[in-house]
Amino acid sequence: MDIFDFRGKLIGDYAGYTRSFLAVREPRLRRFVNEQLDAGVLWPEPLIQLNPSFEAGGDIDELAATGVLHPECCHVFRIKSDADQQGRALKLHRHQSEAIRVARTGFPYVLTTGTGSGKSLSCIVPIVDHVLRQGTGKGIRAVVVYPMNALANSQLGELDKFLGLGYPDKKGPVTFARYTGQEKPEER
Repeated sequence: MDIFDFRGKLIGDYAGYTRSFLAVREPRLRRFVNEQLDAGVLWPEPLIQLNPSFEAGGDIDELAATGVLHPECCHVFRIKSDADQQGRALKLHRHQSEAIRVARTGFPYVLTTGTGSGKSLSCIVPIVDHVLRQGTGKGIRAVVVYPMNALANSQLGELDKFLGLGYPDKKGPVTFARYTGQEKPEER
């Protein structure tokens, strides 16, 4: 199906639905409302943007091979599935690779880049690397604060994907938990 045809049908259906419950009796107001609906005031033209292509920056295995990351990161940060728990090496964008390298130095840094470009992963990889290097079982090693519960929930899914799949009982070498205030008392 052509996306523009789909949009046209969707707008047509929505316009019909909207007009079905509008019963404006005053003629001038009815004419104004109809003109506005005909002009598409409730359904503006679509915004079409190109998705940026970010420069390649190698993969997790390369960073581990050069000592930037703990060797176990090669097993943690893979693209896995229930069918393929070994997975394949996670490819990084250049800005992610650079951020991970800077994080390894211990110096503070700020990473700004577009939505969906891997900022969270650029933060999580160094945290997991740090915990692996320091050893597990030493208490809380990091607290990550998110501005919205929806993002915290999304990131929990990402952590599950990397630190669960491919490990016995889905428990990887680094443990984590989420606290949003929505948990049941026994989860807290």
